Amino acid sequence: MSGDLFFLRLAIGGIFIYHALPKLTKPNIMASGMGWSNSRVFALGMVEFISSLGIIGGIAIKLSALLLSLVMIGAIYFKARKWKMPFMAQNATGWEFDLILLASSLTIYINS
Repeated sequence: MSGDLFFLRLAIGGIFIYHALPKLTKPNIMASGMGWSNSRVFALGMVEFISSLGIIGGIAIKLSALLLSLVMIGAIYFKARKWKMPFMAQNATGWEFDLILLASSLTIYINS
């Protein structure tokens, strides 16, 4: 287990669990906002949740970090290209937070 990244793993895992829960408990609401099917949103939530447990628990850290990195690449693609969201905005959700999550997940992947 990579102890030097423990706090980063804990933070990233916690953030992804927090964001996975609505996808798992209310996929229909999330799906309507994203333009996806309920099953696709639920599957995304499962990937986020299980990968988060792996990151926090030190089980399959590299695979978990890779999966979360792929999730964030997808999130950035949808926000920047498909939904035309700015990198940062005062009264809107940009994708700067997603970029930090991607960089953090890649750091965990590379150093685990």
